[in-house]
Order: sequence, then structure tokens, then C-alpha cells
Amino acid sequence: SIKAIESSSKEDDTVWLTYWVVYGVFSIAEFFSDTFLYWFPFYYAGKCLFLVWCMAPVSWNGSQVLYHSVIRPCFLRHHATVDHVLGNLGTKA
Repeated sequence: SIKAIESSSKEDDTVWLTYWVVYGVFSIAEFFSDTFLYWFPFYYAGKCLFLVWCMAPVSWNGSQVLYHSVIRPCFLRHHATVDHVLGNLGTKA
């Protein structure tokens, strides 16, 4: 990520930052569901394959697909509400 940020080309920044957003959302979802998921056979192998798919240097990698089809629409739908709530918390703090 540091190499992407420090490079002169900014295209790779978007690719890696998209990956980290998807990984962060995945980590939060996994935190709440890990108690149940680890019982499934080959869960860790599937998780590894999922993360490799998210990092794959192809145009249809998991990060781009998940970000543009799931995360971005959800963010655009709710970002005004989240900004308002965080603004109120900031003034109260």
C-alpha cells in the first residue's frame, strides 16, 4: 500500500485502496460470524481463495466486483446519514 501511495501513477492507489475497503468489510463481517463459520469444512481454504481472488491482478478481481456491486451502492445510499450522525457525535464530544 505504501508503494502504491508513493508511486507516480495513481491508478494502483485506487486498486489497493479498494482492496483494503473490501478486506475491512470482510473482516468486520467475519468477526461477527466467525463463531459459526469455522465449523464449515474447508472454511479457511475458501477464505484464502476469496482473499486471493480479491487481490488477483485481473479486471474482474473480487475487490472491484464486490466494491462496485455491493459496498459502493450501500455507501452512497447511507453516507449522508452516517456523516450527520458522526457530525453530531463530534459536536457533543
